[in-house]
Amino acid sequence: MTIMLEAAAAAKVEEKLYQNRYLVDAGRPHIKVRPHIVPSKALLALTHACPAGCYSQNDQGQVEASVDGCVECGTCRVLTAKTGEIEWNYPRGGFGVLYKFG
Repeated sequence: MTIMLEAAAAAKVEEKLYQNRYLVDAGRPHIKVRPHIVPSKALLALTHACPAGCYSQNDQGQVEASVDGCVECGTCRVLTAKTGEIEWNYPRGGFGVLYKFG
């Protein structure tokens, strides 16, 4: 029993995220980064703070979102609440993350 608990505690976040499944709503992303020339500090923070790694900087220094693996945690909404640099909506019914462990 103790060995099972230790193994469960040692599981990495990435391994747990891999267990989830995603139903992508092709062509209708639920998160959009608003056009910008220079991203704010809050928007840049998303490239490190998003637990699913949905945000990255392109070659021009702008932040882009790839929401196919989004876990809908709301971190991006909180970080950009004051700047309004992202448009966030819940995915349409039946789409988005499908949690394996609830």
